[in-house]
Amino acid sequence: MESFRETVEWLYTQLPVYQRTGPGAHYKIDLDKTHRLMELLDHPEGAFPSIHVAGTNGKGSVSHMLASILQEAGYKVGLYTSPHLVDFRERVKINGELMPEEEVISFVNRYKTHFQSLQLSFFEMTVGLAFDTFRKHKVDVAVVEVGMGGRLDSTNVIIPEVSVITNIGLDHTAFLGTTIPEIAAEKGGIIKPNVPVIIGQKQSSTTPVFREIAKKNNSPIFFAEDEVFESLESDLKGYYQKHNIRTAVCAIRTQKKFSVTDENIEHGLLNVVRNTRLAGRWQTLSENPYVICDTGHNEDGVKYILQQLSDTPHKKLHMVWGMVNDKDIRKVLSMLPKSAQYYFAKPSIPRGLDAKELADAAKEAHLVGAAYPSVMDAIEAAKSNFCEGDLIFVGGSTFVVADALS
Repeated sequence: MESFRETVEWLYTQLPVYQRTGPGAHYKIDLDKTHRLMELLDHPEGAFPSIHVAGTNGKGSVSHMLASILQEAGYKVGLYTSPHLVDFRERVKINGELMPEEEVISFVNRYKTHFQSLQLSFFEMTVGLAFDTFRKHKVDVAVVEVGMGGRLDSTNVIIPEVSVITNIGLDHTAFLGTTIPEIAAEKGGIIKPNVPVIIGQKQSSTTPVFREIAKKNNSPIFFAEDEVFESLESDLKGYYQKHNIRTAVCAIRTQKKFSVTDENIEHGLLNVVRNTRLAGRWQTLSENPYVICDTGHNEDGVKYILQQLSDTPHKKLHMVWGMVNDKDIRKVLSMLPKSAQYYFAKPSIPRGLDAKELADAAKEAHLVGAAYPSVMDAIEAAKSNFCEGDLIFVGGSTFVVADALS
């Protein structure tokens, strides 16, 4: 393959992809394929120190905060996150820079037949690409975000300097368990022997689970809210970021390998977007009309968004909203404000929920709105109804935000 676009399209069409088709393409019963991939690549996972980040909400923001702080301290930082919003290469960054298109093409061309024979998932392949890239570019440290769960996630072949679990909520229940303690046990699978673990939010139903796993692994365990008391600011303005700030700071202070000053922490938190190019977290898309987007999509994420929306001065609220078809949509719809005007759209991925189906379910929840052919059509409709002092919010799914940013 010669072009970047052709390469990425091949990845999407040839390999099972969770992002586009759902969790069946992503989850597995063991890490055997990932271990075989690491063997094929001559074990890049051991070539750099790392920080491993899991959790239901906030793991992307915490990963970017950690990378930004370490960059401010002068380190060359690899950052692996998922999913991407606009460009596949957002998944693999070094000091905020996307990896070159040629390197993606070269990697896929070199190992394509092996990927096919190993029957790798899209996610396993991107983990291999990330680790191989971090080794090749000799990063000082890599911040690695878990894709889903923890115990069986493809990233779980690293031995990090510190493990981080942001919080636990009900998401991906078909694969991780139907109760909070069950999901905690899956995410707690990233806790490694003798490696300290940071728990971002103390929850009565998860604390015993994490303490037990940490005890079995002889891993020092720290709860961020018991360790970090000062109030620190970030350029990421979502209400939920206060938990993420504490979690990131606790992780940085707990690890012993990298020298980081309080000034590095302060500057890193204030320059997350500039240093890492993070997008889609309570991001202002335009001032007039006033349009905000956020990737929060499950009950906990939506709760914080609604709290912040209610505190943001506005006259009428216009909600551009879309969801994916493997979520419990009725629970989230029941949380949404009934006074808003809704513009429903299907995100442009196969597992996007049909806009009319979403609008029908919303009607049952007493929400007033209409279905539109695309996210951009929905945004344009909201803009046409916008009056001075109104607010347009775009969200419901990471992929709705991706469409808005494309």
